[in-house]
Amino acid sequence: MLRLSLLTLLVLLGSGLTRRVTSHEESGEWSCESNSEIQVLADFAPGVITLDGHADDWKDIDGFDFSLLPALDPHEDHEYKDGKMTVKAVHDGNDVFFLLQVDGDYAYTKGDNAKCPSVALMFQIGDDATYHDMGGCKEPRDSCTNKTCKGHEVDIMHFSIGNAIPGRLYGGNPIDNRDGNGGDRFGHLVDVYAWNPHCRYLDGMGPSGNDSSAQNDWKGAWWHSSFTVHSGFVEDDSPFSTGGQKGTYYFEFSRPLRTMDRLQQDVQFTIGGSSKMSVALWYPVDGNPWSGSGHYTINCDWVSFDIASGGSKLTKSVKSSSSWDAASAFSLLFSVAALCVAIFVAYQVSRPKNIPFTPMENL
Repeated sequence: MLRLSLLTLLVLLGSGLTRRVTSHEESGEWSCESNSEIQVLADFAPGVITLDGHADDWKDIDGFDFSLLPALDPHEDHEYKDGKMTVKAVHDGNDVFFLLQVDGDYAYTKGDNAKCPSVALMFQIGDDATYHDMGGCKEPRDSCTNKTCKGHEVDIMHFSIGNAIPGRLYGGNPIDNRDGNGGDRFGHLVDVYAWNPHCRYLDGMGPSGNDSSAQNDWKGAWWHSSFTVHSGFVEDDSPFSTGGQKGTYYFEFSRPLRTMDRLQQDVQFTIGGSSKMSVALWYPVDGNPWSGSGHYTINCDWVSFDIASGGSKLTKSVKSSSSWDAASAFSLLFSVAALCVAIFVAYQVSRPKNIPFTPMENL
């Protein structure tokens, strides 16, 4: 599951560390009643989405509503009190875009991620990777490697907004990508992979050493509906709004369908294909800092993530174009015929009439 605590992020983003993090333990036996029919569908919609945290350009995109239940105890009695999360997705043939929309009183404390909302996306990479236990590799933290946990890889994007300015873009940037890892020293929108809760690393880092070929492929922004300024915030505007105001949080992300990953640390999306995903939310309930294990998820198992092909829409467009061409040809033919008739009539009317002359003496 998606469990990155504040300590996790500090360790992940610290310099010169291996980036292995401490995990929590579950209490009691795990149980899950999952709805296998739920899904998230990414339609083909090129040139529609601007990645700025605003939801205006998503208004015509269908969303999928999910109840948010505690990840460790998915019981309806403990459901997130402010309502469901809406998940939307589209792709343009090159990149895939996500919008997470969830109601919540405005909470923001600069520099303290645990007192701000946080979200994460998790995707299955390896065929044996389970939702439960974040990949499900049984190896302990001292022996989990890309060999002992092969097939249990999951891909995680985690965004903590404590240092992120609303409406500004975070994630992959030239400085961190130059270092060859999935970090984000500016806004904590990080690209992570894992085999289980004990073994999570920034892309490009791991127990066997670092690989400088990796990078952070994600970009994202956030917004809250209580904001009254739309021309753009800067850091000095923090906290950007008054705490406790009713409203809705928006988290917007994008990533290429295919990445340059060669380490089995990124999920690879295929147009017309299907993947498995989950979404998590951390929220400082009643102003209390959240803990790594205290997050909500949209389901207690994987959710199908399907990427629609643009073929059906293109076919429809071609058929529509063909119908238009036929109608245009008929109209043109009719116009030419009408023009010919008009010319003929005009000629007949204007043609001089030769009336024979009859001399008077013949009358």
